[in-house]
Order: sequence, then structure tokens, then C-alpha cells
Amino acid sequence: MSAPSPARTAEAVQRAAGVIAARQRGDLDGAEALLAAFAGPADQARAFCLLAELALGLIRSQTGQTMDELVQELAMLIEQALGAPPPRPAGGT
Repeated sequence: MSAPSPARTAEAVQRAAGVIAARQRGDLDGAEALLAAFAGPADQARAFCLLAELALGLIRSQTGQTMDELVQELAMLIEQALGAPPPRPAGGT
């Protein structure tokens, strides 16, 4: 299977951004409709991954943080949002 065309990829990433925008404004039906419009789970994953990379790149350009620092900060925010205890450092007690 070949990689999707740039136009198809751009459309999928825009759809992923639309899902997030719809959820933020409380339009869960709209978000579900946009999710259903993806060709399949692989297309969804690819679109959301690229969207995340682009969003993190924007933040990185504004803050000067490294991608590793941003991902670490994001992991902490995810844990807080989900109420999960933070992971123990490797080799820590």
C-alpha cells in the first residue's frame, strides 16, 4: 500500500483538527461524524499523529523548549488529567 497523497493527508489532518475543535465547543455529534469520515483507523492515527507533531512544533517555536521537554511536560499533564499517579523514575525508590 502506498502512502496517502499530500492532499489526502492534509485533508485528514484538517479533519482531525475539526474533531478537536468540535469537542471543545461541545459538539460531540459533530466530532463523531468527523471521526466516522476517516477511511479507517490507520488514517485516523496518521492524521492525529501529524496534528500532534505540528501542534508540538508550534509550541516549541514559541517556548524554545526541546521536543523531549515538551513531551515530558505533556506526559505529566496527561497523568494529572487522568488522575494517574506519576511514574516512578527509573532506578528510584
